[in-house]
Formats: sequence, C-alpha cells, structure tokens
Amino acid sequence: MPDCSKRNQIRKAKSRSKQASLQFSVRRVYRLLRIGRYSERTGAGAPVYLAAVMQYLTAEILELAGNAAHKNKKNRISPRHLQEAIHNDEELNKFFTVAIAQGGALRNAYAPHWPQNDEGLSERMQSLQLK
Repeated sequence: MPDCSKRNQIRKAKSRSKQASLQFSVRRVYRLLRIGRYSERTGAGAPVYLAAVMQYLTAEILELAGNAAHKNKKNRISPRHLQEAIHNDEELNKFFTVAIAQGGALRNAYAPHWPQNDEGLSERMQSLQLK
C-alpha cells in the first residue's frame, strides 16, 4: 500500500505577514483600520499594502539616521539623528512636518529664510553689517 500520510497531512497556517514577507504585522494594521473607523469596509489588500509602506518608510528613516549616527561617531541612533535624517532628505522633510521630541534645534538656518528688504539683504544681515 502506498503511504497516504502525505495526502492527509494538514498544512500549517501561514500568517499574512509571512505570505507577504513583511516584518510589520498585517493583522495588527487590519485591527487598527477597523477600530479607527476610517471607512465602513476595508479590503483584504489594504492592510497588507499599508504595512508594506510603513515598513519601507521605517527602513528608509532608520538607514538615514544610522548614517547620521555613524557620521557623528556614535553607535546608537538618538532622536537627534532621526531629526537630522528627516531634515536632510527633501521628500521626508516634506512628508514629516512635525517636531520630534528630544530632537533639538535644527542647524544651518541661513539667510534665504529670513525676511527680505528692498536691497535683497535680510534685516538681520544689515544690522550685523552696520555694527
């Protein structure tokens, strides 16, 4: 008689996160979408896509913050490194318009952001030149 054990074998359940090869929990994202009442109905692909986008953004920010920490000769990423990474990247800076707690003040505040007068020099620069 042939071995029938393979035919009757039950396959182990695979989570949607594993199926999509994601680190972020699709189940948790789906639950938060339902609890948040963003819409009456939520499609099956929406939490998978949202989890993938969140994972991509997290990886991108952590990579840039890691580079900033390495540049400052630090082994750990601090909120300051996150702030620098987001500020230095044009797209992330546009996306994140919030202040990060313990991020500190941003450097490189240069003249084009200051109010201009008729001659093109900022008022602050003129006051420095007059002294």
